[in-house]
Amino acid sequence: AESFIQEVIVANLEFVFNDPVEETRLTMSEHELHKVHNLFNFLSQHIHLDDVKETLAEELTLICEQRPVVTEKQRKIIALVKEKIELDPNKEGDQKLLSFQRCIYRPTDNTEGKNVTEYQAVLENLNNTELYLEAEEMGESMLKYGLVSQYHAVLLKYLIENEHYQIVPVALGLAPVGETRWNELTEYLSDLILKTVHIYNAQCIYGLAKMLENGTIAREAVRSGLSNLSGIKIHPQVEERILKSTKNPHQAVSARQYLIGALFRILGQPLGVGQGNNPTCQSARGISMWSQHAPAKLINMVQTAAVTNDITFRFEGQEIKASVTGQGLVQNLDYNLDAVSVTLVPMLDRIYNEMMIRGSGRAEDPHKWVNPALYGQWIQIGFASAYDYFSNAIVDFDGFVRVFYAMCHPDYNGGHRLIYPNPVGIFITSSKGEMLGFHAVSLLRVDKDPSGEYRAYFLNPNNEGRQDWGQNIKPSVYGNGEYHGESSLPLYQFAARTYAFHFNDLEAENMVDNVPASEVEKVKTLAKDSWGKSYTWLETKKKW
Repeated sequence: AESFIQEVIVANLEFVFNDPVEETRLTMSEHELHKVHNLFNFLSQHIHLDDVKETLAEELTLICEQRPVVTEKQRKIIALVKEKIELDPNKEGDQKLLSFQRCIYRPTDNTEGKNVTEYQAVLENLNNTELYLEAEEMGESMLKYGLVSQYHAVLLKYLIENEHYQIVPVALGLAPVGETRWNELTEYLSDLILKTVHIYNAQCIYGLAKMLENGTIAREAVRSGLSNLSGIKIHPQVEERILKSTKNPHQAVSARQYLIGALFRILGQPLGVGQGNNPTCQSARGISMWSQHAPAKLINMVQTAAVTNDITFRFEGQEIKASVTGQGLVQNLDYNLDAVSVTLVPMLDRIYNEMMIRGSGRAEDPHKWVNPALYGQWIQIGFASAYDYFSNAIVDFDGFVRVFYAMCHPDYNGGHRLIYPNPVGIFITSSKGEMLGFHAVSLLRVDKDPSGEYRAYFLNPNNEGRQDWGQNIKPSVYGNGEYHGESSLPLYQFAARTYAFHFNDLEAENMVDNVPASEVEKVKTLAKDSWGKSYTWLETKKKW
């Protein structure tokens, strides 16, 4: 019986950690999810988990390879392993789990058996060479899985307070380009770190390191925005949301520190943004896009939202104010989000919903107008939807696929790469390929994977690496050439789940004839045999 329950737990980790996959979220009510989570929580507390070590190690790898902004889930698993499973450092299978544990509980040899106060005393007795080696070990520990220990905050602040500025890049695990930026901005960054970083929000250190490497912090507008944030008074309702999302908020850390720390993570890890257990993939997609391509705009939006608990957007020349719009898609916000997301998402959700209402009734998908208005003017003007509102059917799917390939496939679009993320609408299907609903992702790039096959690399805001969309379509999150935070599929499989995207309508028409009929047929077969069963199909040709 115990063996059976262990198998059940392993097969349903989404319920143990209350992090349901998209299929579950679409098919179970909130009440059902709550009951099932309580059951699995009870089971995990009363059952030995020794036989599931390998699965837990794989689960941790799946999550950490995505480098999510919110690290609560992997920390829960690591804590569960520490509490429930005896690990033997001499056993190869246990070494991986021990490696995850050390990142949080013992990142360096000098931290072993010491609390943070005792560790501070150890640092005070190290000479320059020993400090350098300590920083090197700490930086490597963080980079291994993207997890930051409380000890890291102690070390980083000690180095700055004692003017060991040349060792800070080592502690942050920076490559030469990041080190150069640190040297250029030492005074500004030292002040920012001392005001923001604390042992109780130490995870933001990883985001800051990535900001230095991706160049975001080098922008003057970004630095000005972060400086402005350090002096704001946060609206009480926003502060309440921030502290609620922080699980165990500490009185020594202000809501403003948590917010700026979350911005470090968002700006450093734009592909780690998630939607939590919320129907807000559009909002998460937007936060990720802005952090990559309009970081100063994002910071300014966060400041306005944090101070006023309100934001405004423009839609077709008219202002939309979040506070005077109707209810969005979110009824009860799931707080398993970062502080930036809990600040913005309730308002972005209302703005998006209002834009969709205003864009409806035009016999076309409202996203054609909503996406450029919501995300920004880098969204292409051309818009293709597989679904035809006039006929309530799938019309000219062959043409739709040809335009998709002409938009993103290097072999058929003149060898061009995507410059900006493309907001794509996809059909969500069950493991049997049955139609479940719709989802918003960002197509980031199309490239050959290590085996030479073209893959679509995309941001999936539900941060889930175990999905099965049926027909052997299983998005992967690592091992197929993905950067941290990307999901990927062979391009034809991704195309077979796509229902809407943007494209350059001045260029695509010259390239659609390059796409071979065999490739179109491969995509069409997968589509018709899955979500396509829910629709009427018409072969009428249309102008794209």
